[in-house]
Amino acid sequence: MENHTAVTEFILMGLSSDPQVQMFLFLVFLVIYLITLLGNMLIILVIWADPHLHTPMYFFLSNLSFVDICYSSVTVPEMLVNFLAVQKTISINSCLVQMFFFLASGTTEIFMLSAMAYDRYEAICHPLTYIQNMSKEVCIQLAGGAWKIGFTVALVNTLLILRVHFCQVNKINHFCCEIPTVLHIACSDTMVNEVVVLTSSVFVGLASSSVIIVSYGLIISSILRIRSTEGRRKAFSTCGSHLTVVLFFYGTAFCKYLRPASGASFEKLVTVQYSIVTPMLNPIIYSLKNKEVHTALRKVLGKGLCFPSTMVPK
Repeated sequence: MENHTAVTEFILMGLSSDPQVQMFLFLVFLVIYLITLLGNMLIILVIWADPHLHTPMYFFLSNLSFVDICYSSVTVPEMLVNFLAVQKTISINSCLVQMFFFLASGTTEIFMLSAMAYDRYEAICHPLTYIQNMSKEVCIQLAGGAWKIGFTVALVNTLLILRVHFCQVNKINHFCCEIPTVLHIACSDTMVNEVVVLTSSVFVGLASSSVIIVSYGLIISSILRIRSTEGRRKAFSTCGSHLTVVLFFYGTAFCKYLRPASGASFEKLVTVQYSIVTPMLNPIIYSLKNKEVHTALRKVLGKGLCFPSTMVPK
């Protein structure tokens, strides 16, 4: 039997090996990360502070903002350190932890967007029974379900990595420990892992996208039956931000996982798009044309933050 030396740590190749480019990228991603933290934390604080925003829609939005903070924080701090470090190493255990939370955050975000699509369906298609249909218990169950699915998918895929052996090659051509790129350097059979990754990706993609497609199909059908132009405009405006985020996130994520293998540079660019850029843009998109958020923000900043006991919808 051939003798292999077991790998105890990985080297993350990152986005570039040029020191000058790395310094530039460090500044760019530092700004992106700070905007992500500030924007999403501000959304959460404003929703907490204003009782008028304690509705199902903003409950899910605050959850989405928290997921975005987690999603970005899983990879960006490590990336920033590696931009300045000579040895861009990460231990196998740290790699597994990063892999788990990266997948958990991404999957949770996908199903949180699905819950938000269902919420918009209930608000537009069943306005008279919306409060009953989207009660506090239902909102908690939908949000909790998104977190449970995210952590379950991540746990299964991460635990299966423990059966894989790594030897000799320890360079990961990526800026983070994403499962496909880690499996690429394995020296043992990864067929089971690849099947599970594909199966879970198809399940997550089909389950979440089905909810969104059906919800928006019914929403559009309901809006088109509204006679007044102003009524249709208001109905569309209530789901425009969410639909923009959905298209932005799903477009890049599906491009990554549901297309034939592409070059490493393309894969890294797509990963940056949906795991780093999207969490930065989400609070901007949701607050850009949202008068309720603008009003709440002015009120909170004008009077100072005063948090009520809960922000779960009544």
